[in-house]
Amino acid sequence: MLSPFKKATSRRQMLQTSAAVLAAPWIASHAASPVADGRTITLVVSYPAGGGADLIARLIAPKMATALGQSVVVDNKPGASGQLAAAHVARSNPDGSTLLLDASSFAVNPSLFSKLPYDTDAAFTPLGVAALFPNVLVCTASFEAKNVKDVIRLAKAKPGQLAYASSGNGSAQHLAGALFEVQANVDLLHVPYKGGGPALNDVMAGQVPLFFANVASSLGHIQSGKLRPLAVTSRRRARALPEVPTMEEAGVPGYEINEWNPVLAPSGIKPSTKTALQDALRQALTDPEVLGRIRALSGDAFADNTDAKLADFIKGQRSQWARIVRERKISVD
Repeated sequence: MLSPFKKATSRRQMLQTSAAVLAAPWIASHAASPVADGRTITLVVSYPAGGGADLIARLIAPKMATALGQSVVVDNKPGASGQLAAAHVARSNPDGSTLLLDASSFAVNPSLFSKLPYDTDAAFTPLGVAALFPNVLVCTASFEAKNVKDVIRLAKAKPGQLAYASSGNGSAQHLAGALFEVQANVDLLHVPYKGGGPALNDVMAGQVPLFFANVASSLGHIQSGKLRPLAVTSRRRARALPEVPTMEEAGVPGYEINEWNPVLAPSGIKPSTKTALQDALRQALTDPEVLGRIRALSGDAFADNTDAKLADFIKGQRSQWARIVRERKISVD
């Protein structure tokens, strides 16, 4: 018969053994993780909390965490059109512990700024594009143009006088207007504001007639009748605005612009780390909850996040905006 001391010792050994067995898979997974040795991953967002990029980051972070078996936290570092966050990630340890979720400004900044605090070509390893979101050309409810052809007619009648608002020089709205000028062969008057909110308010008030708005942020105003939609900027009609034509359908051939969110790692990450991160991102983007939320905002998941397609897409975006910035003489000054 075992003594009370030996019984306690046996019970303690049994519990310790059970705990070790239960912990073993987690320890093995943690130790074997090809991403930052299983430590917490920080997803740095280049824009403030509450914006579109932040929303996407907070959608995919928990799904990536589940796929990787380790924590993924979101850290907002806004400023300088995404340059602050990008520079921080570019300088980070290339072990996968620090990632960047940026916006379409990533492809614009090399042409818009004479000097960046990082080398766009050499500093990053693209992992994927999280989502594509169209804009919508809206006008003041009382504006005389009823469609895009009317806008073009009015712009040609008074070159440089028909105005459109934007959230600032070099912003997505400014670039959408500049692309419209090139593709429609017109000259508009660009009116930059300090933020999309003030710009949208002045368009609704009739101070400026036109604005290339984000579908999600303008949808309520469109539904209330404060804004009238003329065309969406994507190749396909927006889910939230199925009756609104695309810009091509409205009479501007070759026009397409989407806001998009690339996910990038610092250059120099190991192939196994890159593969693990890309697999986790792919799982996050195919999750029904994530897809549903993106589609509710009239967005789409990027069709093909293979390395070749991703490289072609980013190269094409950079080339397009370099041409527009040059032709329209866009400056951030």
